Amino acid sequence: MKSWSLANRIISGVLAVVIISLLALGVAIGFFTHHEMIERLDNSLQEVSERLQSAIVTQLHAAPTGTVAVVPGAGAWALAYQIVDAGGHVVLRSQNAPVAAFVWPAQAGFADTQHFRVYVAGPDATSYRVMIGEPMRHRHGAIRRAMIIHLLPIPIFIPVIWLLVRLTVRRALQPLDRLNAEMHSRGSGNLRPVPPRDLPVELISIQTSLNTLLLRLEKALETERAFAGSAAHELRNPIAGLQAQIQLLEASLAPGSAMAARVQVIAGRTRQLGRTVEKLLQFSRAMSGVAFRRERFDLLAVLHILLDDMDNASQGPHRVEIEAGDIQSIFVHGDMDATGILFRNLIENALLHGTGADCARISLRDDGTVDIANDCPPLPGPVLARLTSPFVRGSATTDGSGLGLAIASNIAGQMDAALHIASPLPQQERGFLISIRFPDAEIVKGMACEG
Repeated sequence: MKSWSLANRIISGVLAVVIISLLALGVAIGFFTHHEMIERLDNSLQEVSERLQSAIVTQLHAAPTGTVAVVPGAGAWALAYQIVDAGGHVVLRSQNAPVAAFVWPAQAGFADTQHFRVYVAGPDATSYRVMIGEPMRHRHGAIRRAMIIHLLPIPIFIPVIWLLVRLTVRRALQPLDRLNAEMHSRGSGNLRPVPPRDLPVELISIQTSLNTLLLRLEKALETERAFAGSAAHELRNPIAGLQAQIQLLEASLAPGSAMAARVQVIAGRTRQLGRTVEKLLQFSRAMSGVAFRRERFDLLAVLHILLDDMDNASQGPHRVEIEAGDIQSIFVHGDMDATGILFRNLIENALLHGTGADCARISLRDDGTVDIANDCPPLPGPVLARLTSPFVRGSATTDGSGLGLAIASNIAGQMDAALHIASPLPQQERGFLISIRFPDAEIVKGMACEG
């Protein structure tokens, strides 16, 4: 599922509502401004025409027909007027008015021509008409300027509105961001309650429920760890005592007798039972979250201690090689005991299924990856895909419980380590490889060494 940001969604929603509202308001303002401007300009034409009606007509008896009233500085944008007699002849006009009458025959009221918006005043007692014309360019320019003045702030203020909305939303969501950062920085191993923070009412219940869940989870994990540890102690002792009694019984029997052979079979089954119980206990510990703890330790030192312990237990030749190069230490974060269980299972798996003199080889890489390889026939793809599931074995001809890789995979997941399985080995036709890459590994290098 695609992730999304609550802040971005709120900002987008608020901005969409604000912008749509501003656009609707702008359209309404535009229509209103257009209507009001036309009405005001028409009122001005009518008022000027009626005022000039009485002022100009009284002076026409001394003026010849076609007289032009010149006003210095009057341009094409100024109002134009005409005094027209009953026959439609222009008696007096302004310098920017046409020679012929604006409209004829003329009716009192407004009329439009190609270049003017005209108002025709009613005739007086002498039948003269006053026509006032406003240039269309002036009218359209005035309407356009008025609409620009009203609408221009909208696109200018949209970035300002976006910035203010963004700042307001981000500030309101800061407690949620702090809670998210707290949970993100914890990782899977930190089960401590979330400390008190300045949270809004809507998030306090979430924090309380989360802390309750973390406490219950921590108690459940502690209970499972305690049970696994107690079960390991209670089961190991009887099996160890049984093995000791079998060894004493075997020593008291004559070599090669039928009873000695049966005792040897019982001893083998007892050892197999002990290994199975050990794996089940390890699997129980892994499932109980034993690897969720986070502590810094040297992984290379753990590997050396583990190999020495396995060599002493087997009392056999050294069958595992470590290729560390110039790496002296690899510091990782996790649980040291769980890491020992993880690599013990992987190394035992490599020794159990490996062939040849060098049954297992451990290689350390500079990026914190540990490779464990052994020689064996290649495994088929379907088996390889299920190999980390419990009780799945790669070969039916060798002893094993089918739990080793499941334990290792579970512990690696709890430590946020990436586990990769390949068979055959890269650029080869045989072999089995397990690679484990630990996050944030710290590599310390020195003189080249191999173990």
